[in-house]
Parts: sequence; structure tokens; C-alpha cells
Amino acid sequence: MTIAADIVIVGSGIGGASLAHSLAPSGLRIVILERGGYLKDAPQARDDIAIFQQGYYRSSEEWLGTDGQSFLPGNYYYVGGNSKFFGAVMYRYRRQDFAPRAHMGGASPGWPIAYEDLAPWYDRAEALFRVRGSAEQDPTEPRHAHAYGYPPVPDEPAIAAIRRRLEGAGVHPSALPLAIDLDAWLERARTGWDAFPNTGLGKIDAEVGPLASALAHPSVSLVTGANVSRLETDESGRKVVAAVYVKDGVEQRLSAGSFAIAAGAVQSAALLLRSANQAHPNGLANGSDQLGRNFMNHNTTAMLAIDPFKPNDCVYQKTIAFNDFYNEDNEYGFPLGNVQLLGRITGNILKANFPGPAPGWFTKLLARYAYGWFLTSEDLPNPESRVTVRDGRIVMHWVRSNMPAHEALIAKTRAVMRKAGFPIVLSHTFGRRTTSHQCGTARLGDDPRTSVVDPDCRSHDVDNLYITDASVLPTSAAVNPALTIAALALKAGASILDRRDGMA
Repeated sequence: MTIAADIVIVGSGIGGASLAHSLAPSGLRIVILERGGYLKDAPQARDDIAIFQQGYYRSSEEWLGTDGQSFLPGNYYYVGGNSKFFGAVMYRYRRQDFAPRAHMGGASPGWPIAYEDLAPWYDRAEALFRVRGSAEQDPTEPRHAHAYGYPPVPDEPAIAAIRRRLEGAGVHPSALPLAIDLDAWLERARTGWDAFPNTGLGKIDAEVGPLASALAHPSVSLVTGANVSRLETDESGRKVVAAVYVKDGVEQRLSAGSFAIAAGAVQSAALLLRSANQAHPNGLANGSDQLGRNFMNHNTTAMLAIDPFKPNDCVYQKTIAFNDFYNEDNEYGFPLGNVQLLGRITGNILKANFPGPAPGWFTKLLARYAYGWFLTSEDLPNPESRVTVRDGRIVMHWVRSNMPAHEALIAKTRAVMRKAGFPIVLSHTFGRRTTSHQCGTARLGDDPRTSVVDPDCRSHDVDNLYITDASVLPTSAAVNPALTIAALALKAGASILDRRDGMA
């Protein structure tokens, strides 16, 4: 079989695109297989009814819960992956997130590497995604070797006033680190970006940032509409020899020297489980029996803080957060989580997410005085929380964890909002359909008996197989994982090149 590429990357989201970017200058022949197509501009791209009420961009693929109920997950299949719809928040994990520590609902096992090991790759990832921020405002911010390359996205006047009210309530609001070009975003239409598709250059998502950089090299190519069904190995099972995919109804095989899977924590696990063969009867790279296990999804809640005397005239809103309850230094003595602004919530967005029927005039009135917040608490790894494949369908069994901490975060945040002058505070906790922070199904570790990949994201079982997406995260922490995924992928790329040079 003729070698068609030096490396095949499955998936063009943040992990796959960042890996391609890191490898592209080497001249390696890189082929990226992407299930979706390019996200094209359309009137629906800034239409809050089409996006939030009609699900215009949502995939029709259903997953199955172990309760027997099918559901539509919040996954998107386009060039750039889920990042085309992300809120552009690119936090570093806090230094404490890399160490074992106790939680109200259990314990976090920590990582086999320390924050200091990943810090140089965080620097590179922030530069790659042109992150705007400040390392000086948040007391929990870990040490940066370099300042952000761009100043924070400016607070709108209403948010500047909220910042002062929060400071008066005793917390430390800080600028969100955002991969956003505000002028470019607002030039297309004056909306927020949280969950809106990026059809231009406003968000520095996986396509706009690392993928565009990689594809500028003639040795890098992208195949769209390529749905990878399995990977094939040689007889020993120690080497992947081909990716089998379907494009335009025709099955094709692509051979390469190395392979990297970056299809997302659920889809990557499903692909490797579907790739079971005689050498790997329980799934490819699954000698530890940890593949698909330890699925984590964050415990998340949307909170509306309503001041009936102060209308919200924001356009985008999403610029501040506070981490006063992130670590153990609170009245509970345990980590609780992160609180950040949501994008501006319109009446149509609120109607789409309202827990019951509500007339449009009512949700529009409520949204006029509401400020939306997103509360995130750590979901702890559990081998019984897992992804499996049954008759070709993805089956998810998500075992919620650490909910006492999340309930404490809701209570603490509600108290802060009331102290800041919001007499009405409403909240809604999300369930399994909200999969935007999915991670953990192919955990990274030193021990092949308890992990799927090593600290360079290379499979313990298969010599030329890497996994470079959120699958490898040993813990979920309590902040958005996008920047950590990018940093690990950049680190993996350097390892691949070093290993290749060592074998030359």
C-alpha cells in the first residue's frame, strides 16, 4: 500500500488544527480528515430565532442514554469543529488544577505533569489564538512568562457598572481571556458571539487561527465530508496503517506513517472503540480498559441576575468573570468553581431556554433587565461515567459528580448578586445535552495500566497513534478547556517532531 501522507489527523477542531499548525512548518505531508464542511455565511448566522429556537445549525445525530432515551447533543460538525460556536473563552487551567485535591463530592487525581510543564505551551496557544486578556486582575491566575499580546476586550458601559457593583459586593471581577476580534465580529452584525456561528474572522476559532496557518503550507491538505469509520492496524496491532472513511457515499482508505485522533472526547472514543480488531478486541489503544471511561462534562448552570430598575443595553456583554470561589479559600473549604458572563441574552434566546411555555413579550421584557451568568464546577473522573458503542450508535452514561460543590457555587453566586443590587436571581442547571465541555475519555497518564496516552498524547499501546483533543484531559477543572486542548496539541506536535528527528 502506497503511503499517502506522513500524518493523518482526524478532526479539524482545536486539537487537530493546533497539531497541524505545529507540524506544518516541518514540510511533513499532512492530511486532515473532517466529517463536516465549511460553515458558510447565511442570514441565519446572526438570527437568534434560527439558531436558538429552530436549531438551524445543530446536527441531527442522536446519541443514546443508558436510560434508553435518545437525545440531540450540543455537537457541531463543521471545519473548525465545535469552536465555530464557542464563547471564545480561553482560560489557562489554574496551577492547583494539576495537583490532586479534595472536593465536596470526591477527589481530583491531578495530572502527571505540573502547570509549569504546560506553561510554555499556554504561551504559544495564547499567541496562536490571539487571546485578549489581563494576567493582573484575577487572584487565581497562574504565572505568565509573557503578558497577553492584546489588551482585554472592553467592557460596555453597563458591564463597567456591574464590575463596580461586584467589587462592592466583595468579589474580584476580572477580564475574560477571549479569542475575539471585536471590530471584525461587530462589523458583520451587532450581536454577542456566545453560541453564534463564526462565519467570518471575528472569532479566532480553530479554523480562523491554527487551521488557516497550517493550510498556508503546500504540504497540508484538508478533506471535508470525510466521516472516518475505523482505523486499521498491521497484524501486530502496534501500528496503525490506514484510516477508513466514507466520502460522498464511497468508502476510501488513507495510509500514513502516523495518525492523530482529534474528533472530540465522545467521537474519538467511539472511533477507537469501533476500530477493535483481533489485536485490540476491546477497542484500539484500550489495553488499560480506560478508553471511553472517565467521561466528564462540567456541572453548569445559567443564572439570570435581574435589576428591574436598570435596563441592560449591552450588545455582546461577555467580558468579565470572577474566581473568588474557585479554590479552597471560601467558607466551604473546598473548590466550588468559576462564574463568568454569558453573551447578551435576548428575548428569543431566553424563550428557547425557558423551562416552560412563555410568551415572547414576557421573555423580551425579562431579557431587557437581565444579565446572564454561566456557573461551572468541576466534574470528577469516574470510570463508570463512560461512552460506549452499541450497534453503531454512541451510548452515553454520564454519572454526575461533585454536585454539592455546584449547589454551593449557585448559593454563593446568588448571594453575591443580591448584595450587588439584583433583587431577582433565577437559575437553571444544564443536563447531558450540553456537551460543549466534554472531556476525559482517553486520559493522559504515565501508567499504561490506568491511562490511554502518555504525557505527549501518544498511545501507550500503538506506536504511531496520538490523541490530541479533550479526550486526554485527566481532570475537567472548572474553566473552559479550549486553551488547554490547544496547549497539549502544540506540545504533542513538538514531541512528534523530536521523535521523528531521533529516528532519522
